[in-house]
Amino acid sequence: MSRDLVALIGFIAMFALMAIRVPIGVSMGLVGIGGFWALTSWRPALNLLANVPLSVLTDYNLSIIPMFILMGAFATRSGMSSELFAAGRAWLGHLRGGLGMASIAACGGFAAINGSSVATAATMTQVALPEMRRSGYHPGLSAGLIAAGGTLGIMIPPSVIFVLYGIMTETDISKLFAAGVLPGLLAIGLYFLVVQFIAWRHPQMLPRGEPCPWRERLLSLKGLWATLLLFAFVLGGIYVGFYTVTEAAGVGAVGTLVIGLLRRRLGPKEIKGALVDTLRVSSAIMMIVLGAYLFGYFLTITQFTQNAVQFLVELPVGKYGVLSLVLVGYFILGAVMDELAMILLTVPIVFPAMMQLGFDPIWFGVIIVMAVTFGMICPPVGINVFVINSIVRDITLVDIYRGTMPFIGIDVVRLIILVMFPAISLWLPSLIP
Repeated sequence: MSRDLVALIGFIAMFALMAIRVPIGVSMGLVGIGGFWALTSWRPALNLLANVPLSVLTDYNLSIIPMFILMGAFATRSGMSSELFAAGRAWLGHLRGGLGMASIAACGGFAAINGSSVATAATMTQVALPEMRRSGYHPGLSAGLIAAGGTLGIMIPPSVIFVLYGIMTETDISKLFAAGVLPGLLAIGLYFLVVQFIAWRHPQMLPRGEPCPWRERLLSLKGLWATLLLFAFVLGGIYVGFYTVTEAAGVGAVGTLVIGLLRRRLGPKEIKGALVDTLRVSSAIMMIVLGAYLFGYFLTITQFTQNAVQFLVELPVGKYGVLSLVLVGYFILGAVMDELAMILLTVPIVFPAMMQLGFDPIWFGVIIVMAVTFGMICPPVGINVFVINSIVRDITLVDIYRGTMPFIGIDVVRLIILVMFPAISLWLPSLIP
């Protein structure tokens, strides 16, 4: 049996396991070990199973992931998301669709101290969605708006996806963080345009709110100091050179804890809850990372990765034709896979090909993140949509998916803009020594 056929059987087996609801990390790990066993023998496979988990789970670079997750958990428990939405509501709520724009702005602000799309969507569902529904907003559109806004969690730094991409490709993570800022702001601006367009076409779906007095607007800004301080403290420290990205993650987690304690927002119960949340999310991520590494070793000995890279490079469609095919592949995978699994599974294959075709690694990192965000809100397995549906059961999955459609459309436009104008992603990184 040829090694290419073995690799194909491995992919089929992995997707079959996922289809019967075996966790993604476990599916990749089982197929990786089983395939390695089939191509070598039981002893090398068991050695792989004994050594890879230890080397992966003790990797110092990966410690950045639980630290940024802990930072976001402390921020959530201390109510920073509510302050962001309150400020947005005070300044934008009087406009038609203003609460929708306030929700998107709050998602962007919370993303700057969180780094997780799912956590951003879940948090803002509990903070912003009840207010929009009380104001007469269309439930499905409101939920879809928050699902789309949640994707900002992996674009605006700090971002877990950028961290994994940087570790896997040995790309400077601090430059990747900088590269995500302008595309993230572009996303917020384009989402605002979508909200205003819907409000113009269907005003009954996004009614106008009551204006807030100027005194209340100014007072709402007082609650933003903690978020701004954390963002400046973490990213500013990285770019000034006070600490590395990994150290910044720990500093950010401790800083968020200290701010929460000083403001009397974090008691023993909240701290325990944040630690438990971090443990759950980090364990799930590390299981996917471990499974991807095991599956990667299997693909390496089949030489599938090398052959796939060569195949992509030699396609007679030009570099942007290959890029288009890769992006289409991400859209398809996004319908059935988690964004972390997509990154871990595909980057070892597509990254070398993109580099041989002459693309910039930092720019391509932004494009990859943009591509995986589609899968988070697209049917049939948009994880942000499922998270929101689990919180608000009375809004159906179909209604939420309908609500995401206008934002998926504008995301396609944003992706085209970023491909046509790489400077949007590369200008800020170019300023870093």
